Amino acid sequence: MPETILIVDFGSQVTQLIARRVREAGVYSEIVPFQKAEDAFARLQPKGVILSGGPASVLDPGSPRAPQAVFEAGLPIFSICYGQQTTALQLGGAVEGGHAAEFGRAFVSVEAPSALYEGIWEVGSRHQVWMSHGDRVTRLPEGFSVKATSENAPFAVATDEARRIYTTMFHPEVYHTPDGARLIARFVRDICGCSGDWTMAAYRAAAVETIRAQVGEGRVICGLSGGVDSSVAAVLIHEAIGDRLTCVFVDHGLMRAGEADEVVSLFRGHYNIPLVHVDASDTFLAALEGVTDPEVKRKTIGKLFIDVFEAEAKKIGGADFLAQGTLYPDVIESVSFTGGPSVTIKSHHNVGGLPDRMAMKLVEPLRELFKDEVRKLGRELGLTDAFVGRHPFPGPGLAIRIPGAITREKLDILRKADTIYLDEIRKAGLYDAIWQAFAVLLPVQTVGVMGDGRTYDSVCALRAVTSVDGMTADFYPFDMAFLGRAATRIINEVKGINRVVYDVTSKPPGTIEWE
Repeated sequence: MPETILIVDFGSQVTQLIARRVREAGVYSEIVPFQKAEDAFARLQPKGVILSGGPASVLDPGSPRAPQAVFEAGLPIFSICYGQQTTALQLGGAVEGGHAAEFGRAFVSVEAPSALYEGIWEVGSRHQVWMSHGDRVTRLPEGFSVKATSENAPFAVATDEARRIYTTMFHPEVYHTPDGARLIARFVRDICGCSGDWTMAAYRAAAVETIRAQVGEGRVICGLSGGVDSSVAAVLIHEAIGDRLTCVFVDHGLMRAGEADEVVSLFRGHYNIPLVHVDASDTFLAALEGVTDPEVKRKTIGKLFIDVFEAEAKKIGGADFLAQGTLYPDVIESVSFTGGPSVTIKSHHNVGGLPDRMAMKLVEPLRELFKDEVRKLGRELGLTDAFVGRHPFPGPGLAIRIPGAITREKLDILRKADTIYLDEIRKAGLYDAIWQAFAVLLPVQTVGVMGDGRTYDSVCALRAVTSVDGMTADFYPFDMAFLGRAATRIINEVKGINRVVYDVTSKPPGTIEWE
């Protein structure tokens, strides 16, 4: 077990960011809901504990609390927002609600020194932070003292230096607290004494041993989508067990130009991984004929994928394990804050349901990693940047980038437009600055004029966004010269498109994809 920081989740929307900041400091972390924190504390034997924020009020009957064992263990504790409030109450302080709300950007004034920000903030300085709270602490427990204040939070930072308990009313994990990552790194590295040696190389070695121990002499089948997650999982498993892994790549005919060939070449050629390539495009396109509702499209594609994958798996025979590219956010989100049932995994990009139907055990070697960590692991395994750095691509593929009915002709038009658009982005050196970029073929025709003749063709919408995790996104601010070049090429080179528009909607209120 690597050196670990336990993060107790009280339901904050940004708890995952705490884990990311800890891992960016080279320290392994795990998030557990508060209901399971006591067992996790005993299992992980962490070097420190972070208590997250949360939507509840500590004044409500039955509101969440941290395990008392955490406070009695003598380990360093970092309590954030709701964590500060429950720490205060559980150790004998007081909290008030109703008139203490503070949301968004605020500034804290440093009143006294603390080990939490030694070498980062100086006494008398003032720093931007991000607040999001309705209650606030009004009386500190014995042994605590105020270290920093804000306009509406008299205990913006309050600590018990002797017991190494550090509390903040603000959220250091979010980007709107510029020094937040440094504060978290200071806590886990200097205060908790973690060495910061958790790297992708170390993870790779440990994961290989774990896979070998789990699989033994068994065989594994992997549903390969061509995306980064399943690809990295497959290469990692292949390193562990060799040819006892077989990948099944179902080509539903909704991929980008040349993508299927690229996947087959990478796995059969470069890695020499056993691969079953199923061209099921006729089956999928026939089932999608005339379908216009986005959710029906997704469900149709998801069901067919499962059917085709299951049929091919039976042909292989003898597989004991099913490999999936499940990531850590999927694991976290499968345990609801209230302890309710797990959320449903989207069938269109997952083989959900297959484990029960096929009586196989799951191998999920990426379930402890975030998306950016998977990319790092992919590079560690030797996958090229061109592959692991690719923009996300939805499971239903181009089907949800053609609002309305899908036809082969529309798919061909969209592939050509999308290829030109991405080519221009790469030529401009912007690909890595953008989270996701793609073209959409709209079910709209407009009048145009080309070569002195009238045209009545389709409209192509271009979309490009910046994001950290895909949960929120802003449109990418291309200059007009770039958009002009891309539009001119698409209109000139793609028959069937005579107008190009650019989508400047952020998420929220929009979504990244159009369907």
